[in-house]
Amino acid sequence: MIHAPSLGIGAGIAAAVIIGALFVINGQMPETGFKTEDIKDVERDQILQEQPPQQVQMSVFSANASPILGDPNAPITIIEFGDYQCFYCNKFFHDTEHQIHDNYIKTGKAKLVFKDFTIIGPDSVVAAHAAHCADEQGKFWEYHDTLYNNWNGENNGWASAQNQLKFAQQVGLDETKFTECMNSEKYTEKIQASSEDAKTLGLTGTPAFFVIGPNNKIVKVPGAQPYDVFANILDSEEIMAD
Repeated sequence: MIHAPSLGIGAGIAAAVIIGALFVINGQMPETGFKTEDIKDVERDQILQEQPPQQVQMSVFSANASPILGDPNAPITIIEFGDYQCFYCNKFFHDTEHQIHDNYIKTGKAKLVFKDFTIIGPDSVVAAHAAHCADEQGKFWEYHDTLYNNWNGENNGWASAQNQLKFAQQVGLDETKFTECMNSEKYTEKIQASSEDAKTLGLTGTPAFFVIGPNNKIVKVPGAQPYDVFANILDSEEIMAD
């Protein structure tokens, strides 16, 4: 059974060429954030009904997040809001993320940040917490990949706390440190805060993406869009314009 929010966003608009809104932010990371009146529509009829509130701080994209994957100085930032149990998050990982990694992240054109939006069930929080515990040992992204490589459905137990130790072993983590971190539940507040960030941005399902250009222009990309959609945005003159 697939969780409705992941199904609705992942499948319902997957055929679109470019979806989302272009948020134009004047200046460099202004403290006041961006306003919805600054939105330029790419395809208005295909934008999700939910829009961000009138003002949003730029920290909503950077706070409570994973470590950066790629060159920290890359001109483009890709923010992914995901849930490790989400069917379409897993589909994006296997069908699209590797191509983005090879063509944009490894080449220094873009960097990737993952933020938790744990909406499917309790094991979503468990898996997210485990990834942050792996980060303590410098292996967030290895663990992130291992979770998706072991994905086996939604709310059926594969992402339980019991199985997280097996994944930690696969990644080569210090089991004692990992277990202590998991038992502490120290990252629960961070995970909850990241999910609140998603809600602040008007998100209702996973996966959802924001592509931020070098002068703070932002394209919202809802759903597990095919690689060509991301490539068109990442290569567009508008996102790269000074």
